[in-house]
Parts: sequence; C-alpha cells; structure tokens
Amino acid sequence: MSDPELVVVRTFSDQFAADVAKSALDAAGIECFIKSDDAGGMRPGMWVGNGVQLVVRAEDVERASEILNSSDSYKSSDSP
Repeated sequence: MSDPELVVVRTFSDQFAADVAKSALDAAGIECFIKSDDAGGMRPGMWVGNGVQLVVRAEDVERASEILNSSDSYKSSDSP
C-alpha cells in the first residue's frame, strides 16, 4: 500500500482562517491538516512568507474545493 498523494487545497494569510476552513472540511468528513512553518509554534510570524496551507489527499481536492468555495469565510490569501 502506498502513501496517499497530498495536495495544498488553499493557502491562507493567517492561522485563524485556516482553522475555520479546516473545521468545515472536518465536519464534511474530509481528512486534512494545516501546514505552517512556525518552528513548532515558537515563532508564529515565520509562516508569513509562505502562508498557512490547508492540505488534503489528492482524491479529496474537488470535494474540498467545493466546500471551501461555498463561503467567503474560506477564501484563501490567493483569492481575488
């Protein structure tokens, strides 16, 4: 059995927005995690250059995108 392919479904400008979006995906039964480079929480500002990424399995990207596109609350830092 191989490891699943992981895909960044959204990149957010702050941790709170990523947490809200993760909660929506969790509620829909989509496994996901937040990836941010903040030295284990010791330096929260380190992620500013790369943003806070929400990661899902490749097979869940379409469904996750539909959920995240359903509300302005889940807009990424890349969205217009």
